[in-house]
Amino acid sequence: MATLEIQDLHIEYTAQRTQQRLVAVESVSFSAESRQFVAIVGPSGCGKTTILNAVAGLLTDFGGQIAIDGQPVRGPGLDRAMVFQSPALFPWRTVQRNVTYGLELQGRSPRDARGQAQEFINLVGLQGFEESYPHELSGGMQQRVNLARALAVRPRVLLFDEPLSALDAQLRELMQLELQRVWLQTRNTVLFVTHDISEAILLADAIVVLSARPARVKQIIPVNLPRPRERVLRHHPDFLALEDAIWNAIQGEQQP
Repeated sequence: MATLEIQDLHIEYTAQRTQQRLVAVESVSFSAESRQFVAIVGPSGCGKTTILNAVAGLLTDFGGQIAIDGQPVRGPGLDRAMVFQSPALFPWRTVQRNVTYGLELQGRSPRDARGQAQEFINLVGLQGFEESYPHELSGGMQQRVNLARALAVRPRVLLFDEPLSALDAQLRELMQLELQRVWLQTRNTVLFVTHDISEAILLADAIVVLSARPARVKQIIPVNLPRPRERVLRHHPDFLALEDAIWNAIQGEQQP
């Protein structure tokens, strides 16, 4: 796995209607060590997804530096994979063929692609659904396909943009535990954007708390709770103390 480093990241954009130049991200620096799960939280609209898009290479007009094992990020690459809020599966492809898609783009033979895809279909608990189509799956199952598709290309850094926010509360909690289970087996370096403080604590090794826009790093909070973390941990005094500390930091940044 890889070490991700972000140094003095500065991102501006021009508002389409007013043509005013606005600063979205200002002097943001933090890192995700190899095999570390890092979550990003902050006020709504503070620039969390903008930072993630820059790391993914989807946004290239920025100041500062983003590097993976010392190599600057200048665009999309096979060393990164992104899991979005919406599964964005191809409706005409089966589960298996959705998961093989990235492998096909890499030029893998159909046999190799199917074999590697099956490994991750099994890992996310979808064995038996290989020939199902997206419309035949629940929302949680579709997001599992999305995760398997990202994992199948064996990225060095895995990027998540609020991947569970569209699920109902009960399913979201179940998927948090499933995501933790999968990560404990793969140990990808992870950058995970979420609005859910409890979710960040349950999943992450460290949490980057951002200020209101323009985003700056307000705090980096280590999460030293033992793994695997079960649902009952949410009631533990150490968990609640972390939740209060993060909530207070974010609340102080909320804009009227």
